[in-house]
Amino acid sequence: MSSSREPGEGTGHDGQGEQEVRDEDSVREADVDDDQALLERHEAMNAILPNVAPRPKRPATYEDLKLVPDHMVAEILDGELIATPRPASPHARAASILLTDLVGPFDRDKGGPGGPGGWWLLAEPELHLHGDVVVPDVAGWRRERMPVMRSVPAFELPPDWICEVLSPRTVRHDRRQKMRIYARERVTYLWFVEPVERTLEVYRLEGTRWTTAGAFGDDEKVRAEPFGEIELDLTRWWLAGPPIEP
Repeated sequence: MSSSREPGEGTGHDGQGEQEVRDEDSVREADVDDDQALLERHEAMNAILPNVAPRPKRPATYEDLKLVPDHMVAEILDGELIATPRPASPHARAASILLTDLVGPFDRDKGGPGGPGGWWLLAEPELHLHGDVVVPDVAGWRRERMPVMRSVPAFELPPDWICEVLSPRTVRHDRRQKMRIYARERVTYLWFVEPVERTLEVYRLEGTRWTTAGAFGDDEKVRAEPFGEIELDLTRWWLAGPPIEP
């Protein structure tokens, strides 16, 4: 006897299996649609990212430096703009008296009356040194290298001697970037004066390396290169009493 049942009739097993297959296909199609939508979103985001991602920091320029307020000391060291406040009184006192002690005997023609002579000495000259813009506290040029001191906004000839008066805000740059720049530019002598600790460090450039030529402090009277012809009384450089925290 023949049967006229359609698929799915009777036991019901055939219809249930077909329905499960259809459900699995629907799930796979939905997953594909979701993956495609996610891919399209990623492609759109990848197209946007190059426009919003951080770009490498460009080196600072002199135009950037000119925007720094006048009450700040501005320098460009290794392409980075460095701006620091004007120094506090211990720093200013040490730099001023140190320069006063040296100008009288040295900032004059060599061999003339009044001292050994042979130097040009300046406070805070602006130096343009192969892309770096540096402002040391005090600097000096031998007159045989710079016969005439001309009227210029900045100097490209490296000094023969530089003095940096250290402060908490500048010590890292003075001892790292600037010390290396001065060696590169063949500055012969470098002084570090620490007015709070009351110390003087003297360095001499030998080849490409700094060597210690002297270390002094407190109330010593010293003869320090390259100004060893005269005796310097360090007590004149320091303020009395403990420092006042800013």
